[in-house]
Amino acid sequence: MKDTVLILSGGMDSTTLLYDYQERIALAVSFDYGSKHNAREIPFARLHCERLGIRHIVIPLGFMTTYFKSSLLQGGDDIPEGHYADDNMKSTVVPFRNGIMLSVAVGIAESNELKYVMMANHGGDHTIYPDCRPEFVDAFNQAARAGTFVGVGLLSPYTHMTKADIARRGRELGIDYAETWSCYKGGDRHCGKCGTCVERREAMKEAGIDDPTEYEE
Repeated sequence: MKDTVLILSGGMDSTTLLYDYQERIALAVSFDYGSKHNAREIPFARLHCERLGIRHIVIPLGFMTTYFKSSLLQGGDDIPEGHYADDNMKSTVVPFRNGIMLSVAVGIAESNELKYVMMANHGGDHTIYPDCRPEFVDAFNQAARAGTFVGVGLLSPYTHMTKADIARRGRELGIDYAETWSCYKGGDRHCGKCGTCVERREAMKEAGIDDPTEYEE
């Protein structure tokens, strides 16, 4: 039954979720919020939706670039290099980004008579992103159900999975991860040094997958 709106960035996690739950996804939503890598991610999101015959829309959230502070956004500081466990990676946090996107997606779900919104947060996100943690997911689910006539719920199937677990699932689904984007710098190729590149490399290695990603080094 097609009853779900998926927030789809075009990265590894949400793309895996798209294929994993394609039978119930009625609509995929990408948000152009002015990040340095939106232009690399969103075309992949569109590609996979076209391939699966799933409706895809892109919603602009340009105000975030103007009013929010994050190195992830256009005009922000340089993207730091290193592992997600490093304190400097906290600069990539876009304040309450998931809360904002989920709120829009919940409104879209109710407007389209759909019962659920799905997001692709995972265990590795919990270190520095407050709006990826289980307590946030639970609280937002309660708020969405209370704030909509139809009781729209939040689904987050990967909350307790690692990035490597997701990569393994993607391999089972036959996903070509060369058709996804992770790097926060948004260049021609993945930089290989920012937190999300490091995490991507480690996940592929742990999952026993030959990494198809082109890195600068």
